[in-house]
Amino acid sequence: MVQRVKPAGRAELDERVSALALRAGAGDRPALGEFIRLTQADVWRFIAHLASVDVADDLTQDTYLRAMDSLPSYQGRAPARAWLLTIARRVVADQVRHEMSRPQTPRPPEWMSGHGSATDDISNQVELEALIAMLGPDRREAFVLTQVLGVTYEQAAEICGVRIGTIRSRVARARAELVQACTETDEATTLAG
Repeated sequence: MVQRVKPAGRAELDERVSALALRAGAGDRPALGEFIRLTQADVWRFIAHLASVDVADDLTQDTYLRAMDSLPSYQGRAPARAWLLTIARRVVADQVRHEMSRPQTPRPPEWMSGHGSATDDISNQVELEALIAMLGPDRREAFVLTQVLGVTYEQAAEICGVRIGTIRSRVARARAELVQACTETDEATTLAG
């Protein structure tokens, strides 16, 4: 089950992360460490959903390298988490462009990557990951940002460079597709059983 932070808690966290980013940009190394600790899981999950689990570690590291170079110019106009996820999105886009320029090699499904343990939670997670992976890239991105990572619709619009109505539409379509896929899976299970 995906655990979400309540909106009030998320707003407090966003304020704290933004304050840490400003301090880190001014050279405060402990603030940089705390900034990374508080944001790393969200950045990794976002990248894993947009790209794949196989490259999430490397692309997360690239995201933080770019962010550290840019922290001195971060002025706090937008929440630091949204700013950081925008950088992560650009890192993934750069990776996609790089991969498209190289010959493709097949890779095993993400569920075979060995992440997690052998429990019922893992099978639920695998099903969720498979369903989310079926979404088109724009809908998957909007859904993961708002429903998995808890980013506000306004922040998601800023991260994706689109209007808020576009994000709302993409999330609504993603939800409808996921409900349809779950319904079809349940019907197939009933018929097979």
